[in-house]
Amino acid sequence: MRRLADLLTVTRAFIGLPLLLAMGAGQEVLAWWLLLLGGLSDWADGLLARRAGGGSVWGARLDPLTDKILISAPLLVLAAWGVLPLWAVWLLLARELLVSGWRAGQASGGPASLGGKAKTVLQFGALQLLLWPGAWPQATLLHRAGWMLFWPSLALALSSAWGYLRPGPQPASRAASPLTSGDSERRA
Repeated sequence: MRRLADLLTVTRAFIGLPLLLAMGAGQEVLAWWLLLLGGLSDWADGLLARRAGGGSVWGARLDPLTDKILISAPLLVLAAWGVLPLWAVWLLLARELLVSGWRAGQASGGPASLGGKAKTVLQFGALQLLLWPGAWPQATLLHRAGWMLFWPSLALALSSAWGYLRPGPQPASRAASPLTSGDSERRA
């Protein structure tokens, strides 16, 4: 099960480019489904890792990077389209680089905090709503909801970054090993 979880993680990394291309080509429906597929694969690899008794250290390092690839593509396009402010997207991407750098120095891969997990869920939800195809029902309302959901995800991103990078004792959720806590400890 761990190998299948790791395979799903690797597969998710390859969804980012087709997602970016679909958005650039105006293929809203395809872009929406690709993002949903990426999110479901993130959930599934976590479930498989937990059922296997925990994720691998390799998966703990790779999972957050594949999440960044999947989420960065639509964020950058939405900023280029003027849907999201460029400064907010750059702030979010800077946070991701800082936390990824911190994780690289951690022997365990740097398990995710609860704030980091919540940030990932909110980001994914905001992006799914922002990418909701314009021809589908309630598009204007759902785009507005996605825009409003983006701001708490940004606030959680910044506060969880401080939790990772600040000196001193680490929260209990960060101290858990990804080998015993499963893939849910790997995200964000």
